[in-house]
Amino acid sequence: MTGADVHQNLMLLLTWAEQAPLAWIALTLGAFVVATWIAGKTGNHPLANTVMISVALVSATLWLTGARYDDYFRGAQFIHFLLGPATVALAIPLVENIALVKRALLPIVVALIVGALTAIVTAVGFAWALGGSPLLLASLAPKSVTAPIAMSVGEVIGGLPALAMVATVSTGILGAMIGRPLFDAMKIRDPAARGFAMGLAAHGIGTARAFQASEVAGAFASVGMALNGMLTALLLPALAALFR
Repeated sequence: MTGADVHQNLMLLLTWAEQAPLAWIALTLGAFVVATWIAGKTGNHPLANTVMISVALVSATLWLTGARYDDYFRGAQFIHFLLGPATVALAIPLVENIALVKRALLPIVVALIVGALTAIVTAVGFAWALGGSPLLLASLAPKSVTAPIAMSVGEVIGGLPALAMVATVSTGILGAMIGRPLFDAMKIRDPAARGFAMGLAAHGIGTARAFQASEVAGAFASVGMALNGMLTALLLPALAALFR
C-alpha cells in the first residue's frame, strides 16, 4: 500500500466519522479497551496509566486523520456526560465502608484541610513565581478536584475551563502514576491513608487507581475526592480576589 493509498483511506475514515458521530464514542471506548489491555500486560504498572494511554491513542487518531477536536467532542460528549453519574456512583463503596470512615473522622478532617490548601497553594505559588498570568493562576488553582468541579470553579474565579480541565487531568494522571511508589518509599502501608491521599490529590483518576489496590483504599479515595471537591468549591470563590 502506497503513501497515497494510506492518505486516501484516512480521509475516508474521517469523512465517515464526521457523518456518524457514534464513531467517536467507539474510538474512545476502543482506546480505553486497548489501554486496559496494555496496562494488564504490564501487571498494572503505575507508569502504564490507562487514561494516559487512552489520551495518546485518541490524540494520535485525531492527528493522523486531521479531525478537529470539536467534531470529536460533539460525537463523544455522551461519555463526558457520564462523568457526573460515575462520580456519584463512587458513594456506593463509601456507604459500604462507612464504619471505617467514622472511626477515622478526625484524621480525615485534618488531612482534608491541609491537603486542599496545599494543593491550591503549591499550584498557584509555583505558577506565580514563574510569572504566570492571573488567568493561568485561576485555571490551575482547582487542579486537584474532579474535572466537572474544576472547570466550573475555574471559570467562576476567572480562569479558562479548558485549561482547568488540562491541569486537572494531568494532575490525576501524574498522581495515579507516582502515588504507589511514593507511598512505598515513605513506608505508608495503611490502605485508608493511601486511598484518601490519592482521592484528595488526584481526584477520579487517583480513585480508580486506589480501587485497583483494595476496596478500602477505594472507599477512602472516594471520600477524599468528594470532600476536597466540596471544600475547594467553597474556598476558591472566597479567595477569587487573589487571582486578579
